[in-house]
This record gives sequence, structure tokens and C-alpha cells, in this order.
Amino acid sequence: MERMQDMTQNKNPSTPVIEAVGLHKSYGTLEVLKGLDLSLERGEVVALIGPSGSGKSTFIRCLNMMEIPTGGTIRFRQKAVSERFHDKGEELGIGTLRRHVGMVFQHFNLFPHKTVLQNVTEGPTVVCKRPKREAEELAMDLLAQVGLAEKHATYPNHLSGGQKQRVAIARALAMEPEVLLLDEVTSALDPELVGEVLAVIRGLADKGMTMAIVTHEMAFAADVASRVLFLDKGVIAETGTAEEVILNPQNPRLQGFVARFKG
Repeated sequence: MERMQDMTQNKNPSTPVIEAVGLHKSYGTLEVLKGLDLSLERGEVVALIGPSGSGKSTFIRCLNMMEIPTGGTIRFRQKAVSERFHDKGEELGIGTLRRHVGMVFQHFNLFPHKTVLQNVTEGPTVVCKRPKREAEELAMDLLAQVGLAEKHATYPNHLSGGQKQRVAIARALAMEPEVLLLDEVTSALDPELVGEVLAVIRGLADKGMTMAIVTHEMAFAADVASRVLFLDKGVIAETGTAEEVILNPQNPRLQGFVARFKG
């Protein structure tokens, strides 16, 4: 695989690029998130781990406002994000946030009637209004980086799950995001296909892509994450380095969780 483009050039590594402050999310009387805080700096890779129902996916979807928080604030580039699509005054709109904060989903969400190349160029041409030829050159470069350039004319139903997920990652990168959010991107894959997707994500981490990753792959999280958050019952129950949280957990609830996935 070709080396990923350096994603830390000309960026101040000490400035938080995205923040969640006192984040709450409820569905009726069910409170899923209970005042979560997160500050993600440029080039940082944060892994979110925790049992099913702990709020991990809801949290990461709130970070790019795919789910609208019921309380608290999302800040991007140190500016608050409103529920409006367009920017207004000092507040950023959801459209600006999503333009710069990419998302990769568990179930790929590729357009089945479009080729691999068309899937990857859709965002740059439709949203960013890039010329078609320029978008296709970028897409082919990204497909080469995820090892799928030869599949550019293929439709998604002719791809394996691992290939679909690598296309989904290339599609997100085609928008040239400052932050990439990945929501359990290997959980729908057969075990033998997980490694090829994790290799792509590891390459992104090596080149300085800012990422928040929801994952159950403990060894992978320990390898790539600069910080690990353990979510339990809607709160961040533990946070620290991979050494502290995954390799040497002290919280009994965390010890039991990690042991199940390390076993």
C-alpha cells in the first residue's frame, strides 16, 4: 500500500480541532449520554470502548451532529456548532461541520447503483463542486492507497465486505476531512476481512489523521490510540493511555470488559 498523504502539515498540533462539552442525549425518558466531555487535538487518535448500550455510537454520531444532542455543545475549530445547516454569525452550521468531519459507518452505506469510482467522487463533485476530472484523479489516488484502484469500475455488490469498507474510507477521505470518525467499522465483517480494514486505519494513524474510533478490537486500539475512553452507562468511566486503560485496567468493570475481548 502506498504511504498515505501527510495529514499534519501546516497544522497547529496543540489546538483542539473538535470538542464535546457537557454532552447529553436523550430519547424520550431514556438518557443515553450523561454529560460527556471530549477534546480531540490534531493528529490524535482516540479509541472509544465499552459494552453494548454504553453510548459509544451515539456519542460519535453526536460529534458530527448526525444525532442532535439534547444538551451541551459541539465545538469545531473553537467555534460552537448550531443545529442550523448554514453558518450564522460566530456559530458554525451542521453543513460546515460535516464538510470537515468525515464519518465511516458500520454498514458501509455505499450507493449500490454507482461504481466504486462514482461512490468516491460523489462528495467532492456534488458537495464541494470540484471538477469531475480533478475529483476522479483524487479518487483514484485514494483507491490506490486503500489497495482498490483496480476495482474502480466495479459495483458494490461485487465487492467483499472488507473491500466495501475500504471504499467507504476512501469516500470519506475524498472530502479531505480534518477529523475522521469511525463507528465500529469492522463489526459487520467476517473475521478474515477485519485485518485489511484495520491496516488502512493504521496507515491513516501513522500519517497523522485525527480520528475517533469506536471499536471492540482491543489489540488494535492499544496499538494505534493515543488515548482510550471507556464508556459505561452513558458516562466516561475511565480515560487514559492504552497502557492504563487496556493493558493495565484498574476499574473492576473495565477489567471484566477488557478481559472478554482480550481472551
